[in-house]
Amino acid sequence: MGKRMEALLEINNLSIDIHRGGKKFSSVEDISFNIFPGEILGIVGESGSGKTLTALSIPGLLGDNKKVSTGSIMYNPGNAPARNLLSLPEKEMEKLRGREISMVFQESFSALNPLLRAGAQIAESLQLHSGRKIDKEQINGELTELLGRLKFTEPEKVLNAWPHRLSGGMCQRVMIALAVICRPRLLIADEPTTALDQTTQYEIVNLLKEINSEFSTSILFISHDISLVRRLCSRVLVMYSGRILEEGGVEEVFSHPAHEYTRGLLSSIPSKAARGKDLLSIPGKIPSLEEGRPAGCPFHPRCGKAAPECGKEFPPERITADNHKTRCILGAAR
Repeated sequence: MGKRMEALLEINNLSIDIHRGGKKFSSVEDISFNIFPGEILGIVGESGSGKTLTALSIPGLLGDNKKVSTGSIMYNPGNAPARNLLSLPEKEMEKLRGREISMVFQESFSALNPLLRAGAQIAESLQLHSGRKIDKEQINGELTELLGRLKFTEPEKVLNAWPHRLSGGMCQRVMIALAVICRPRLLIADEPTTALDQTTQYEIVNLLKEINSEFSTSILFISHDISLVRRLCSRVLVMYSGRILEEGGVEEVFSHPAHEYTRGLLSSIPSKAARGKDLLSIPGKIPSLEEGRPAGCPFHPRCGKAAPECGKEFPPERITADNHKTRCILGAAR
């Protein structure tokens, strides 16, 4: 039997609260998962499922009104020194951000500084996080080479361009360049294809694949688009109302979904097989923070197959196949 691979990132029993108007609301509750070296892990779910807050908690970018209430985020747990990112001083986190853990945000244009040319912003990231002394000529050489590898046909022109002169797809690739210039071990991509046309979406996904392959960078890919997750990721988590409801290999989960929520998501996607037929629409919506998460399985109020026991306790984890886990009492083991 082969040696078990150690995780690069290990999230244990993570809960995140949002503080608003003197009240505390549970946004993410008691989730646990690992990210392994060199893998691409996807998280899917509707808006409001807790995907982005989960992603932001890793590099410590939640903001003032969002707090981790329980749990740990262990970075490089199998090697000394293993570090709980939640307990690191801000100065230590600043050293990790950019150099070892980077993030690509969904609104690339607003994330770029409109007063700095694209090349100056990437160079600033390199100087800040690389830990090396680099002269201007070397910086320009590294930036030109990187943009060439990121499929820019005229990298010098892009380096000298203002953000408003770039298309949405080009801005997103500049953001990716900012994130990978220091060869981080973990890249977090939060809805990086939002508002892009389908062709550009596929270009970004293929680019992330190449970064993963060439640099052995682990990627956490957050999306509501199952087709993109299927194209890019090897493993997937399905989140709903701040809970993980299903987890496993992408093909296993999407070919043999074990949770009714996952089945609902898959049935709402246009496909050749469903051409001419009405697409399924999951009734209702994710409960708001003010409404609160329902007891039991959080999806049961919207589930057409819900039994009385679905509303009592959050279902225990069940393994339905190799590395395929679900939190649905209705999903029979195969």
